[in-house]
Amino acid sequence: MFFSKDLPSPTSFFTAYASMAGYMMMIRSMAHQLIPGPVQDFIYSSLHSLLFRSTSTTLTLTIDDDNMGMHNEIYQAAQTYLSTKISPEAARLRISKGHRDKHVNLYLSDGETVNDVYQNVELKWRFVTDRGDKKGDDDVRSEYFELSFDKKHKDLILNSYIPHVETKAKEIRDERRILMLHSLNSLRWESVILEHPSTFKTIAMEDELKRDVMEDLDRFIRRKDYYKKVGKAWKRGYLLYGPPGTGKSSLVAAMANYLKFDVYDLQLASVMRDSDLRRLLLATRNRSILVIEDIDCAVDFPNRLEQQQPGEGKNCGDSQAPLTLSGLLNFIDGLWSSCGDERIIIFTTNHKDRLDPALLRPGRMDMHIYMGHCTFQGFKTLASNYLGLNDTTMPHRLYTNIERLMDGEVITPAQVAEELMKSEDADVALEGLVNVLEKMRFKANELSPVLKKKESRLERDEMRARPDTEGSPRKNSKRIKKLVLFWT
Repeated sequence: MFFSKDLPSPTSFFTAYASMAGYMMMIRSMAHQLIPGPVQDFIYSSLHSLLFRSTSTTLTLTIDDDNMGMHNEIYQAAQTYLSTKISPEAARLRISKGHRDKHVNLYLSDGETVNDVYQNVELKWRFVTDRGDKKGDDDVRSEYFELSFDKKHKDLILNSYIPHVETKAKEIRDERRILMLHSLNSLRWESVILEHPSTFKTIAMEDELKRDVMEDLDRFIRRKDYYKKVGKAWKRGYLLYGPPGTGKSSLVAAMANYLKFDVYDLQLASVMRDSDLRRLLLATRNRSILVIEDIDCAVDFPNRLEQQQPGEGKNCGDSQAPLTLSGLLNFIDGLWSSCGDERIIIFTTNHKDRLDPALLRPGRMDMHIYMGHCTFQGFKTLASNYLGLNDTTMPHRLYTNIERLMDGEVITPAQVAEELMKSEDADVALEGLVNVLEKMRFKANELSPVLKKKESRLERDEMRARPDTEGSPRKNSKRIKKLVLFWT
């Protein structure tokens, strides 16, 4: 075998390799002795990343449920959002149904993927179940989502797509949400499903008033950042007042159905102390409506204060203080009002004039809604609900007569509804309503002159007997009204 004179011989190759290996072992031994271990690791990792840098352009985000001991809102939003994106070709899915759910819910199972597109950017979701290193231990496991996309879209995904997922998940939860009605039982909230059918479409109110209420609710819901900016608690107060049977409770249900808010029915007569009231109100959830019906007669705050003897309770502490108006006001717009977001507080009353002015000022009751007697427009809504009559067809022959008879404060929506329910035949039901309206109108016209004469005589007698003191005309006027009401 012949070798070219220009090439080194095999012996020279082996000699050079042996010499290099010896030098490398000597340098390595010196490096271990002279260079600290952490520095060696840093140099090694730097060289490795420089020489073997990954060429992948995909970024994967891991989203798990644990967020330092609390639930991760992004995980929950992703689970809800992806439940509507599941492909028909999915091989394995999880299924669940709570006692409040009307339908079953489908979720991704281990290894299943969902493809999504956002602003022309392709994304891939994958659900992973990691059971840990212990085989056979089903309790030690973690579940998480992996979201993969091109690295160059990182800012778009974090700043736009993730908020988009959260918003969509909130809309889906609102659609699926089962409303609950909470009531007191031994100073604890007990819940039942709220299935009241009242909506703004079916309630007997003037169209303009409906629009005002709905616009006010919409404005409140979308102004979270505004309330924070101006330094106000994110809450809204409504006072519903008017005669009995005018639809105050139905309006509360319509508001709850419109907003998808739970309702807390607070009976103040069952609460004896401010501390109990505070504990109950702190136990209410966000996105809820707190209702105190008939606030004017639910509890007599002055009497309760008068019952406390001087010096009584001074050593008992705040927890033994009786229920007071100031305690209620403190939660409505005091320091405790900031404990919770997206809250609505509603008071109802048949007698607005009996309420303490402190309850009525803006910031506590922001919008006062008068629920009066049934108008012709309200009647048409009820006729559509109960008898299927609507404005798209020719008006019923009795509509003109009904409109004339309903002019003024004659009949309440509840009384109209009672008459319309007596027959499914529109002619029979409306004729019955006309008869009732004629009787009410005749009775009102018959009593009106008598009442006016009686009131005039009582007022004259009271004015003669009135002492000439400041403020007495107002007191006498109230006394006259009470006497007239008693006589009627």
